[in-house]
Amino acid sequence: MSIFEVSSFAAGQWVAPDSAARPIEDAVTGAVIARAGNGALDVAGMLDYAHSTGGPVLRKMTFHDRARMLKALAVHLGKHKKALYELSFSTGATQSDHLIDIDGGIGTLFVFASKGRREMPDGPVYLDGEIEQLSRNGTFLGQHIATPLRGVAIHINAFNFPVWGMLEKLAPTLLAGVPAIVKPATATCYVTELAVKIMLDSGLLPAGALQLVSGGIGDMLDRLTCQDVVSFTGSAATALKLRSAPNLQKNAVRFVAEQDSLNGSVLGPDAVPGTPEFDLFIKEVQREMTTKAGQKCTAIRRIIVPEASIEAVIDAVSTRLSRAHVGDPRSEKTRMGALVSNEQKQDVLSKVGQLEQEAERVFGDPQNFVAEGVDPDKGAFLPPMLFHCANPDEAARVHDTEAFGPVSTMMGYRDLDHAIRLLNRGGGSLVASVITHDRDVAREVTLGAAAFHGRLYFNDRDSMAESTGHGSPLPHMVHGGPGRAGGGEELGGVRGVMHYMQRTAIQGSPELLSAIGETWVPGAVERTAPAHPFTRTFHELQLGETIHTEPREITQDDIEHFAHFTGDTFYAHMDEEAARRNPFFPGRVAHGYLLLSFAAGLFVEPGEGPVLANTGLDGLHFMKPVQAGDSIRVRLTVMKKTPRNDEYGEVRWHVALQNQDGEPVAEYQLLTMNAYA
Repeated sequence: MSIFEVSSFAAGQWVAPDSAARPIEDAVTGAVIARAGNGALDVAGMLDYAHSTGGPVLRKMTFHDRARMLKALAVHLGKHKKALYELSFSTGATQSDHLIDIDGGIGTLFVFASKGRREMPDGPVYLDGEIEQLSRNGTFLGQHIATPLRGVAIHINAFNFPVWGMLEKLAPTLLAGVPAIVKPATATCYVTELAVKIMLDSGLLPAGALQLVSGGIGDMLDRLTCQDVVSFTGSAATALKLRSAPNLQKNAVRFVAEQDSLNGSVLGPDAVPGTPEFDLFIKEVQREMTTKAGQKCTAIRRIIVPEASIEAVIDAVSTRLSRAHVGDPRSEKTRMGALVSNEQKQDVLSKVGQLEQEAERVFGDPQNFVAEGVDPDKGAFLPPMLFHCANPDEAARVHDTEAFGPVSTMMGYRDLDHAIRLLNRGGGSLVASVITHDRDVAREVTLGAAAFHGRLYFNDRDSMAESTGHGSPLPHMVHGGPGRAGGGEELGGVRGVMHYMQRTAIQGSPELLSAIGETWVPGAVERTAPAHPFTRTFHELQLGETIHTEPREITQDDIEHFAHFTGDTFYAHMDEEAARRNPFFPGRVAHGYLLLSFAAGLFVEPGEGPVLANTGLDGLHFMKPVQAGDSIRVRLTVMKKTPRNDEYGEVRWHVALQNQDGEPVAEYQLLTMNAYA
C-alpha cells in the first residue's frame, strides 16, 4: 500500500512534508497510510501573505460579497463530498458519522452565508446595537460598530471532525473579512487537506484567504500581534500551554478555546419508565456514546438519573448498546467504527482505568468484544462501555476525567437540587441535556446550572420529533462553555463573526455617524427628494432622502368609525370619563393603529411603481396621545438600503409623526421591497 504525502499550503504554494514528518495510521487497519509535517515551513512568510495579500482583498468585499462566497464554497464542496466520504473511512468514521462531519460542515457554511445576507449589511461596517443619545438636543451621539481585524486567524483544530471542525471556524472568520491559517490535528489532516484542495481549486477564494499547515506550526504563535486571533479546539492541557505563550499575553492576542468537557444528561424525575421521555433519554445516551465512537466534545460523559431508576436505565441502555454493531465503518451493518488511532485507543483505556477506581463497568469489555469484518487487535476498536458510580458525591475521577471515546458513567440523584450539584461538578461544560416534560424542572435546572454550561438542551414528547440531539452544536447557537470547557464561544451566527472583528465606540454628530454606518440617523441632513420616493427605484434612492407631508386633522367621527369598523372599542377611545381616569390619557384618544393608517395614507404614492411590498415595521413607539381636533403630519426618510437578490432590495424608511405643535406623536421604521429598475 502506497503512503501518500499530506502537504501544507503556504503563501500560495503546496509544500510537501520533509524528514520531520510524522506517520499517520489507518484507524481500521492500523497500517501507516500517510505522513505529514515540514520542520522548515516558512511560518513568517505565511503570516505576511495573509496580512498583506489575503486580508486587504477580503476587507474590500462587503459582508454580502463574503456571504455569497461562502454559499458558493458550500455548493462546490457538496459536489465533491463523496471523495471526502471515501477518505474519511480511514479515520474510523461510519457513513452516518460522515453526515455529521462533512455534510454538517457544508451546512454550517450555508447557514453563515444566509445569516450574512439577512442579518449583516451590504457594506464593510456592522452596526452593533442602537444609537445612544449622548447630548440633550441629539447633536452628539454614540454608536457601537464592528470592523474586521487586520490580522489573521490561526485555527488549531481537533482530530475528531476534520471537515466540520475546520468549516465551523472558517465560515465566521471569512464572513468577518479575516484570512485564516488552518492547522488540523495530524491524525486526520489528510481529510482536511482534501477539503482545502477542493476549496482552493474552485477559484472562489481570494489569494491569501486560506492557508493550511499539515503538521506543526513552529514558532507561529510567537509572531502574532493584537490584530490576530487564535481559535483552538482540543485538550485543556494543550489549551493552557498555548494560551500561556508569552507573546500571546504580551500582545493580548485573542484566544478562543473549546476544550475538555464532562457533559451531563439528566433524566427528569417525571420521566419514569413507560413515558416517552424515558425512551427518548435511553436513545440519546446510546447515540451519544456510539456516534463517532464517542469522540465528540459534546458527547454525554455523565448520565444523571433518579436513584429509583438506576436499574431500569442500566438495563435499557445496555440493551440498546448491545445492538450497536462495532466493525468496519464501510459496512452498512456497522453502527460504530473505530477510534481515530491506536494511540487514542490506549489513551481511552488509560482513562477507563482511572474511572474503574470509582465506578463499576456494567456494560462493555475491552478485552472481549466482537468487531465485525476487521481485526480489533490491529485497528483502533473498542466496545461502548457503560459505568455505574454508586457514590458520585465522594467520587472525583468521574467528574474530572474525560475518556474521549465510547465511555459514559451513570450516577443516581436523590432530588433535583442534588442532580444540579452533580451537573455542576463537571466544572464547566459545553452542554447539558435535561429530558423532562415538567416545566418547573426545566426552569429549576436552568436557574441552577446555566452558569456552568454553554448550552442547555431540553427535550420531551413535544419537541422530540424535530430536535437535533444533545450532541449537535448548531451554527445558529453559541458553542462553548465556561471553566473546564475553555471559557470560549464559537458559532452563534453573527456572535461568532464578532470574534474576528473589533467593536469600536463611535461618537459624533448624526451626519458623521450616518456616513460611517451607511444608515441615516435622525438629526442628520435631510435631502429633498427630486420626486416622490415611492416612484424611485432602489438604486435611485439616496440615504437621507425625505418628504414632509401635509397635515391631516383627526376627527371624532374618524375615531368612532375606526373603532366600530375594526372592533377595537377599547375604553380609552370610546369613554371620556374612563379615559380621563387613566394616567396616560387626557380623555378619549385616537387609536395608535388609526394614526399608522392615516400616516400611510399621507405618504403612500398609490400608483404602480418600484415599491413591491410592505414587509413590516420595526421599533414602533407612541410618544404622545392624539385627540379629536389634533392633526398629524409625517416625515418619511430613506434610512437604509440592503440588496436582497438580483431583482429587488430592502429599503428601511424612518417614519416620524408630529402633531400640530411639532411634538412627536409616533415613530417607527417601515420596511419595503423595492425593485432595482
